[in-house]
Amino acid sequence: MARRSTKPRELRRQPLFTWVSWCVLGVLYAPIAVLILFSFNDNRAVMSWTEFSLRWYGAALENEGIRNAAVVSFKVAAIATTAATIIATMAALATSRGPGYPGRSAAIALINQPLMIPEIVTAVATLAFFSILRQVTGWTGLGWLILAHTVFCIPFAYMPIRARLADMPDTFEIAAADLYATPWQCFRHVTLPLLMPGVLAGAMLAFVVSLDDVIITLMIAGPGETTLPIYILGQIRRGVTPEVNAVSTILIAITVLMIAAMFTLQKKRP
Repeated sequence: MARRSTKPRELRRQPLFTWVSWCVLGVLYAPIAVLILFSFNDNRAVMSWTEFSLRWYGAALENEGIRNAAVVSFKVAAIATTAATIIATMAALATSRGPGYPGRSAAIALINQPLMIPEIVTAVATLAFFSILRQVTGWTGLGWLILAHTVFCIPFAYMPIRARLADMPDTFEIAAADLYATPWQCFRHVTLPLLMPGVLAGAMLAFVVSLDDVIITLMIAGPGETTLPIYILGQIRRGVTPEVNAVSTILIAITVLMIAAMFTLQKKRP
């Protein structure tokens, strides 16, 4: 009696897999494609096509509210990304290099925990905590929003950096130590150059997450701290306009470029 093959079949060869995949991709990306298409529409009516035009991109760039919101967004994202990447790099080194120690697994789980908590829960908790700090310190301003973005960006920067460290053999660091390099010299001249693609990938991911965040920013931002996503949300409440389509398309382009660059950097082997 012939034995039945136990070799698992490839997923892409399963019945209806291709059809279901295209349906899922269509549901995910068709709305984005429509938004991008109508951002080039000359007609002010959002869903009535007339002819190709870039007028709404020019109008968006001339809109003072959009410019101010963009400045706040990029300022917050740049500072938060820098701080989060530095902290994530130190955390990745502490949890990936050197001998094991009690609590390492708990530390890794604690760093990654914000990724598994619903963002609305994080936003409400951050709002309550920061409200107490504001009352105690009496401080106000953009610093609280930057601090909030820094905190929730750390896990996103941590993942690519730690993944890069996991793929990096420690032989070069051991060789540097054998040649009497100090720990700082070893880090500066050996570890950091090899780790840099992961650091840049983590920074790009953190920047995109900070730039696109809505829920936490909506809870924490004070007067005069409107970011670009919050500005778009406010405009949508009054009705979708071609300017909103144009700004959204620009944000999508920035996000896609950053994510593509991140994956390119991650493919570079140490």
